[in-house]
Amino acid sequence: MTGLATFFYEEDAFGVFLLVTVVLGGGAAWLAGRAVAATWRPWWQVVFYSLLLGGAVRFFHFALFGGTLLSPHYYAIDSAICLGCGFLGFRTARASQMVSRYRWINAPDGPLGWRRKGP
Repeated sequence: MTGLATFFYEEDAFGVFLLVTVVLGGGAAWLAGRAVAATWRPWWQVVFYSLLLGGAVRFFHFALFGGTLLSPHYYAIDSAICLGCGFLGFRTARASQMVSRYRWINAPDGPLGWRRKGP
């Protein structure tokens, strides 16, 4: 494995990292971020749930593929990916909420934002 590959994942196959960390962990974090936004809770709760999901992803690597369970480095990588996906899910859901529920004052401004309508 190359130096950059070992920085992101410890298994011999990139597909394992892609499946477990990005697809499963990132997908769960995306849904958690959307759930936090749907219940009008603050953005910082996404951080808490992403850190929990990072631990779950690390456990899946350990239990299914023989990865290291207590690895701060790989836990940080898994949690960072979950955090990014969680924030994206939160922001898309919040932008959709602000535009659909307050359409008289807000207009869409891309998939992640909204803007105030002019007078």
